[in-house]
Amino acid sequence: MSEAPGRRVVLFGASGFIGGHVRAALEADTQIDAVICPGRRDHDLIDGDHRGLVQLIGEHRPTAIVCCVGRLGGTDSELIRGNTLVATTLLEAVAAAGPGLRLVRLGSAGEYGIVADGHAVTEEDPATPVAAYGVSHLAGTRLFQLAGDNGLADTVSLRVFNPIGPGMSQENMLGRAADRIRSALATGADEITMGPLSAYRDFVDVRDLAEIVPAVLRQPRLRHRVFNVGSGRAVRSRQAVRLLAETAGYHGEIREQGAGPRRSAAVDWIEADVGRARAELGWAPSRDLATSIKDIWAAGEAG
Repeated sequence: MSEAPGRRVVLFGASGFIGGHVRAALEADTQIDAVICPGRRDHDLIDGDHRGLVQLIGEHRPTAIVCCVGRLGGTDSELIRGNTLVATTLLEAVAAAGPGLRLVRLGSAGEYGIVADGHAVTEEDPATPVAAYGVSHLAGTRLFQLAGDNGLADTVSLRVFNPIGPGMSQENMLGRAADRIRSALATGADEITMGPLSAYRDFVDVRDLAEIVPAVLRQPRLRHRVFNVGSGRAVRSRQAVRLLAETAGYHGEIREQGAGPRRSAAVDWIEADVGRARAELGWAPSRDLATSIKDIWAAGEAG
């Protein structure tokens, strides 16, 4: 008797912020028999060789592969290697070792670029990224779409908006804010400094994001290969940081100066339309911003 689809999952990037939560969601799913999490010593998706990856896939014989490996920052060439070439590497290895299996990667809302204020962006809207980060992810998404259409793999890209939650690092705006607020409380500082906070962002709880992955794997057939993963609500960044400060009991000044991150500085507004994921996967975000921020602060306090 053959195994049901999605029973054996290879997860790359399980040690990261998103990957750790994805691992927990996969391991909690009763329809998944095994979650295999190769580390860099087993295979490095960025620097490892093709033959080694083919061998790893052949040894574990997964029915699905999930990739949570990628880069948020760095030079343009580093972003291309970390986001686009990782997608290519996986596609080539799957075509050789396990054609037809489901292959899921994390993309980014940065693929959309500038969006009109007030518009909830759908997967059918134009993707015109404004920085190398978005370009690197859009290229990975396009490659996945082409491979899926050509039958090389059953590919899915998840366009992740702004993931937040317990364990987030200072690479994320709210992670930096939490660190600076914690330091200010410890030293008695009456102000912290952040970059510009005027932009509207769609903050999605990383645990909600993680739960869409097993939802993708449960579906025997998918109509589409790209899904937005957001909260469906745009919030001004300034409001989110102030809510974090209130949660922490910090009453000092929050100064804004400098420039925002290159990957999104030109984007003033972004909000996800998550209707496709709701209709096709039965998935919808369940945690509001206040809950996410409360848990971010509590996780930091717990060390």
